[in-house]
Amino acid sequence: MKAIPAIVNPNSNPAKMLAIPLKKSDPVELYWPLRNLVARKYSESDAQKVESILKTLDKCRSDIVERVDLSLPMQLNCLVHYFKCLCMVEPLFTDISSDSDPIIFLWYDAFDSDYICVDGVSTQHNNIQLEKAAILFNLGAIYSQIGASCDRTTALGRHLAMDAFNAAANIFLKLWKDFAKDVSATLDLTVLFAESLHHLFSAQASEINLQQQLEDNKNIDEVGCVMRSAVSFTVAKLYHRVCDLMLSDSAAHEHVYSFDRTWVTHLYQKAKFFQVEAVQLKLFIQSEFEQPKTSKFERPKTSTFIQSCPVVHDAESVTEKLVRGICRHSDQWIPKQQLIYLDLFLSEYSPVKIVDGGKLMANPWDMPPPYPTNLAILSSSSSSSSHILAFPLKKTEPLDLYDHLRSYFVLKCSESVAKKLDGLLETLAKLRGEMQRDDLSLPARQEKSSHGNIRLEKASVLFNLGALCTHIAASCDLTTIQGYRVAIDALNEALHWFQTLQREVLLAATTTMDLSVDCVKMLLEIISAEISDSKWKFPHPQCDRLLSPGYPDSVLYGKAYALSTSEPLAQNLAQTSIPQYLESKMNMKTCIVETGPGDVTENFLLGYLMAKSLLSDGCQPPCLDLLSEVSPVKIKDGDLVANATLEALRLALKEMSLQETSNMTI
Repeated sequence: MKAIPAIVNPNSNPAKMLAIPLKKSDPVELYWPLRNLVARKYSESDAQKVESILKTLDKCRSDIVERVDLSLPMQLNCLVHYFKCLCMVEPLFTDISSDSDPIIFLWYDAFDSDYICVDGVSTQHNNIQLEKAAILFNLGAIYSQIGASCDRTTALGRHLAMDAFNAAANIFLKLWKDFAKDVSATLDLTVLFAESLHHLFSAQASEINLQQQLEDNKNIDEVGCVMRSAVSFTVAKLYHRVCDLMLSDSAAHEHVYSFDRTWVTHLYQKAKFFQVEAVQLKLFIQSEFEQPKTSKFERPKTSTFIQSCPVVHDAESVTEKLVRGICRHSDQWIPKQQLIYLDLFLSEYSPVKIVDGGKLMANPWDMPPPYPTNLAILSSSSSSSSHILAFPLKKTEPLDLYDHLRSYFVLKCSESVAKKLDGLLETLAKLRGEMQRDDLSLPARQEKSSHGNIRLEKASVLFNLGALCTHIAASCDLTTIQGYRVAIDALNEALHWFQTLQREVLLAATTTMDLSVDCVKMLLEIISAEISDSKWKFPHPQCDRLLSPGYPDSVLYGKAYALSTSEPLAQNLAQTSIPQYLESKMNMKTCIVETGPGDVTENFLLGYLMAKSLLSDGCQPPCLDLLSEVSPVKIKDGDLVANATLEALRLALKEMSLQETSNMTI
């Protein structure tokens, strides 16, 4: 591999990264108008069920408008919290009339405070769209400011900045495609501006990615050189696109120019710099890698993506590797389905909770988790959930992870590096010890089981996560709608963990039957059948939407039964209740249960689901959570530290109790 010679570029590349200011707004009263509306449209009891959401909505907006002491990550938390609550109450705005408790949203242009947009309440549905669009704009603005403030001279800083700019680009993409066209607003909320900002932050993220590639590979082969040239062309094209959009519209150009006259020059310099770099890289490729071969014995150059990983010797590199691990594997620990009911009942990190009687409780956005909320989890006798099978948990022997891992970092890095990681290593060791406790409730045990980083350890943890979800499902009171909601979500999450386990067991060196491919496949078939069975029995008028065409439940159970009676599983399962359980299920009959319509709680939860879906797909990168004061693990002074104690988690969950059943043994 050859080192690329220094590129002689006549154009300068300014080191500055652009960030945009926040939109400002005036205060508005939300709690009483919306509460009165719920009481009129539904009932006073329904208003009491959702008043916590309405109070939190009001407080979040007040903090957005009035608090100036919030750090950028805290502002981000507040905006996300508010956006979710806003989506929950959105259906109410279709019923507000201008002559009863009017709600008027007033927003100023981010680039020029003399421009103002007022949107009053009317009978039309789009009156809340300005508020949502403005909040999305501010989310993108906060991400841009986080990205611009990162120290890009370090690998960790480049990682955080790139993710922040990518998140900003994704936010403005949604604003451009879905929201800007529906609001009559200030110039910063137009389709043109949203598209411009999307391309701007995409360009800045790509530029940082290119910078990181240069740091990682000083010497690159033909493939690497071609990739670098392609990225440079892409960055240049994105910057050119921003310039074209700004210059083609006189109002937009004048607007930006009056805000900061250096912006247009900056964008033009960026575009020219990467255009020249891309051209020179292409010429280098042609001169070095496309020469005719002079010898018949000379082989063409080849490349490989498998490279030796150098030993790291500084804490910053170690922290960056740990953060990359968190982000790289985040898709394993986050089920792709929106399992909102399981989170709303069980998770201490969910911003909204369902408590006794179907009441919605909003957790404080500005407090570190776990939240001190007294929850009442519905439980029942085993007879009411007899159609759900609870899998047993795997057991393990104690292991002193702290000493082993600390010694490794001392040996491979240094004592100072190991000292900086003390907090994280202690937390990891405590979490593994806590998994073996018999006095933990099911939700607490599920929270703690999601930590592991060796293949066999990961496979065992994944098995236990799936098994705990089946325990939760079997513990639910299936005589209630809430019980069915949690049970179906718990089974779907169990399916996610065992699907992940199915991929992991192929890589884990294990001889235990419960981690074999055949056993995991059988358990997946059982869970799939139970999900279908539960959806048929779901007592709600929306059950027809939950049902999907496919095999009858008896056929699904039959597929699991066939696996359980084939060797080598049959011999291991002979003394368990699994074959009898599956055999009884193959002869069952199912029917659809229909009940009355839902209430205001159901409408709020549908809005919450919509908000979570909207903020997915790159709008909430996992590494930026590590900057937050309310994250359980955070980056502090370049180190990863634990932000919430295990004792606090136990205290918060001590009121939670689910019946723990185990009717099978593998």
